[in-house]
This record gives sequence, C-alpha cells and structure tokens, in this order.
Amino acid sequence: MRFEFFGIAKRFAALAALAAIAASPALPVKAQSETPKKIGIIGAGNIGSTFGTFWIKAGYDVLFASRHPEALKPLVEKLGPKAHVGKPAEALTYADTVFLAVPYKAYPEFGTEYAAALKGKVVIDAGNATAARDGELRAEVDQNGIGVTSQRYLPGARIVRAFNAANFKVFEKNAGRPEPRMAIPIAGDDPKAIETARVLVTYAGFDPVLVGGLEAAKQFQMGQPGFGLELSAPELKETLGVAP
Repeated sequence: MRFEFFGIAKRFAALAALAAIAASPALPVKAQSETPKKIGIIGAGNIGSTFGTFWIKAGYDVLFASRHPEALKPLVEKLGPKAHVGKPAEALTYADTVFLAVPYKAYPEFGTEYAAALKGKVVIDAGNATAARDGELRAEVDQNGIGVTSQRYLPGARIVRAFNAANFKVFEKNAGRPEPRMAIPIAGDDPKAIETARVLVTYAGFDPVLVGGLEAAKQFQMGQPGFGLELSAPELKETLGVAP
C-alpha cells in the first residue's frame, strides 16, 4: 500500500512559531472529557501538524503517524515530550480517538488495510476530496456527500466530520482568538463520537457547531457555502440553518 502524507518538510518553519504558542498558558476549556487526553494523528501534513500542536498546548499526548515515521522526528522534537511518532497501526492502538488527515484518495485502501482496527474507533475525519488529486472519489463526494462517502470507505468506524472546513492557515490565525471564538462545524451519527469532537474543538481553541448527521457534512465540504468561513457560532448557525 502506498499513500502520501503531504507538507511535512515545509511545515517545520511554521511549527517553530506554533511551538512557541504551545508554551503559553492553556486555552480555556468549555467541555470536559472522561477519556484520557491522548490522540493519534494519521497524516502529519499541514492540518494534522497544526491541530496536533494545538492539542499538545492543551495538555494532550499526541502520536503523529506516517508510513515513514523517521520523517516526523523533527516535528516531534520541536513539540516536546508530549509529542510522539509512529506508524498508522500504532496510532490506531495508541488512543481511542484518531484524527485522519491523509489524502482522500487513500481512504479506500486505508479502510481495507485497517478494517479491524477501525471497528468501533472514533475517527475525526478531516480529509477533503479534490478533483485534481482524488479523481473519481471527488465525483462520488459531490454526488453523495463527503460524510456518507467516508463512512462507506471506513465501515465500522464512528466517524465525525470536523476540522475540514477551512485552510490550515485560517485555523492557525483564529485559534484561541478573543470572544467570539471562531466556530468549527461538525457532523456525525454517533452521540459519543460527537461529544469527543466537541471536546477536541474546544481544546483546540474554537467553538463547535453540530450541523447534523453525516449526511449534513455536505453543507461544509470543500466547494460548498459552509466551507472557508471565519464566523462565530451564532453566525455559522444562521448561515447553515442550524437551530440556535
């Protein structure tokens, strides 16, 4: 199996700044989790490394995973003792929740290879499908919606769509901003997985907005009106027609 984890090398300079942020006081927390503060991140490119840094700041232990973990050593060295490195299989056993941020074209093969490990696992699905990179999968996403498509290729996983509705630079700029904080839309069918996503959004320095089930994730997938917004929770709810 081959799938790529993009953006590792070019992120190291930016991560120096994020590591400095991580040394500051923790972000305010509006939700509590009963689970240990650990998360496995599969795909440590732009979005994976950005949110991994936010969660380390908030006190999480984070395992960054790649098929080539040696390439991630500079990243974990910058982030300190709460950052760890491993392969995807290790991330799937490291924590009850994994953050998936690999190229969308990898989903079918990833879901097949790790089917047993994914069963019952909370998967925070941050991937986006692009026509140039992901080909026919983008057409499937456009037809069926990305939440439904992800569930098809990751059967048995407790999926929540989150952290996909903007470019990583938008998240870097807005994390932990003064009230009103930037809202992040989420969508899922499993109540406990949704609560996990709410906690992770809050610890990262944003406000979660539940849009609906996985079917509703199409409202904020790439190319749709809910994508790329920098709104507060009330503003996002109004824009997406979510009840206050």
